[in-house]
Order: sequence, then C-alpha cells, then structure tokens
Amino acid sequence: MKKDRVYVDTSVIGGCLDDEFAEWSLPVIEMAMAGEIILLVSDLLVAELQEAPGEVQNLLTGVPASNQELIQVNDETDSLLQAYMKEKIVGRRYTTDAHHVAMASVHRADVLLSWNFKHIVHLDKIRKFNSVNLRLGYPLVEIRSPKEYV
Repeated sequence: MKKDRVYVDTSVIGGCLDDEFAEWSLPVIEMAMAGEIILLVSDLLVAELQEAPGEVQNLLTGVPASNQELIQVNDETDSLLQAYMKEKIVGRRYTTDAHHVAMASVHRADVLLSWNFKHIVHLDKIRKFNSVNLRLGYPLVEIRSPKEYV
C-alpha cells in the first residue's frame, strides 16, 4: 500500500507543543515515526525551525530518515511561487506561506498540512493556488489541517 507523502509547514511542528493543536499535530509526527506516512521535510521548514524553541526543533529528530524525504527550494519552486505572487494570492509579507504551497505542489505531496487558516488552509486561497497549478500543469494540491487528516 502506498504511503501518503505529507508536507507539513512550521505551524504543524509548533502545534505539537501547543495545547490547542497538539491533539492533532502530535499524531502526524507519530505516524511519520511509525512509518505510516512519508514526511516531506523542506529546507524552508528547516530554516523556520531554526528560529523556534529547542523543543520544537527536536520534534523531527525522532522521525527515522527512512520515513522522511528531504526536499529543497529550486528554480521550479521559485517559478511557481512567483506565479502565485503575480496572482496576489497572498501579500508580499506572506511569501513564505505561498512558498510552502509551491514546495508541496512541485514535489507532488499527497497533502499539505497546516494550521495557517488565513493564508493556506482557506477555501478561497486553496482555489486560487489550484487555479495557478492547473494552468501551469501542476496537480491540484490537497491542503488540510491536521485535524482533517488525522
């Protein structure tokens, strides 16, 4: 059986230590630890985690390397990001949010998980991201909260 390739943004990792979100964020990490999913770990996520408290940074260390796929920003992700920005899906201040969506799209994640309901997990934004994806030949990106996924 094919394992889901799951892209998580920083809000999911941070959510593991937040009373409001831990109930659904922790099971995502546990699923990756158990090998039930492949966790897509982007260099964007790694860079953002460097700004986080140590206990947040350490959450991914328990996930075996065999259950992670390291993905990187490249010309293709940058190009898709620029297409999103040209459409003004999010403002310039939120470029990183759109970049997470571009990363998940280009690297063909089965789902992108986030707690960012303003710029990512928002029906209007999802429709706009997917409109650009379809126009440029990328698949639809499934964007959900961990609560919807777990």
